Amino acid sequence: MRGPFSVPIDTHLVVGFEHEDDARRFLDAVRARLEEFELTLHPDKTRLIEFGRHAAVNRERRGLGKPETFAFLGFTLICGKTRQGRFQLQRKTRGDRMRAKLRATKDELWRRLHWPISKQGRWLAQIVSGHLAYFAVPTNIRALTAFRYQIVCLWRRTLRRRSQKDGSTWERITQLADEFLPKPRILHPWPSARFAVKHPR
Repeated sequence: MRGPFSVPIDTHLVVGFEHEDDARRFLDAVRARLEEFELTLHPDKTRLIEFGRHAAVNRERRGLGKPETFAFLGFTLICGKTRQGRFQLQRKTRGDRMRAKLRATKDELWRRLHWPISKQGRWLAQIVSGHLAYFAVPTNIRALTAFRYQIVCLWRRTLRRRSQKDGSTWERITQLADEFLPKPRILHPWPSARFAVKHPR
């Protein structure tokens, strides 16, 4: 936005349509409206994709690959299937977000190299708990398990760096992890249950 006062705007929005023509008209209308205020859509973050219950079948019929995925609010959204073969919207932790969090944790853990093990454990428990509080959604258990495992690996390497006698075996670090770190589990309900609104009548 240009002018005497500028406000940077970084808005993320996902809009779903049943028909492609409606989606294209909406996109054109948004682009035209923003241009009135000398604003533009980010070219790398704005795209029209075929997604949803029938996307896989429709793309296969046209000889295309699997439905595209997209990132939103720290998750990668995927057109998946249940074990029974029915459509399922799946959410996975974005790989880049997880790697960034692990790098930051590693740096902070090195700064806490000489903390007592119990104090390190309580601090790492806060890291894992905070991660679970946001990312523990249905269909994301593998990513949650991987995050906790990587935290345990970082902790083990830190203890080995400090002393060959402190937590240098997997048996020892597993005991510490079980004592301090919460285990991955799904904390949030399915969207269909979370947003279900029922009138008492």
